[in-house]
Amino acid sequence: MVAQRTDAKGAPIEYMARTRNFYGAQGFAPYAWAHHEDIPWQPLAKPLAECRVAIVTTAVPDGNVAKPIRTALSWDLAAAPAHFRTDELSWDKVTTHTDDRAAYFPLETLSALADAGVVGSLAPRFHFVPTEYSQRNTIEHDAPQVVGACQADAVDIAILIPL
Repeated sequence: MVAQRTDAKGAPIEYMARTRNFYGAQGFAPYAWAHHEDIPWQPLAKPLAECRVAIVTTAVPDGNVAKPIRTALSWDLAAAPAHFRTDELSWDKVTTHTDDRAAYFPLETLSALADAGVVGSLAPRFHFVPTEYSQRNTIEHDAPQVVGACQADAVDIAILIPL
């Protein structure tokens, strides 16, 4: 069991507060968390059992690239790697790990759900979005690229899995 981070009084330190304090201690201006008043979510237009599902992740397929990727990319789902490269990403490496791929890339679970008829099918590709701290790049470049790929694959549902 890994210990949770706590303050001087033993109270848990929440992720956003910890992040805000970390960057503040380095002299950065307070981070403006992304938020949108108009959320583009919508109800499903057909039953879940007829929907095609895509995985969108921030984990980089291991061994595919030698340096950090700075743009959204798509890979063949049938060639999904057994391991993803997560060491360069900013996540709490003290209280968690990424040894269990199913914890952040649920391919086997989604495949079983498709086999059982709970979801219609899996998209032929999965998509990577970099953990870029630019809201502008995400909104203007990465999101439209992933949306276009999902539309090309006739995806009904995209499962977004940040790491």
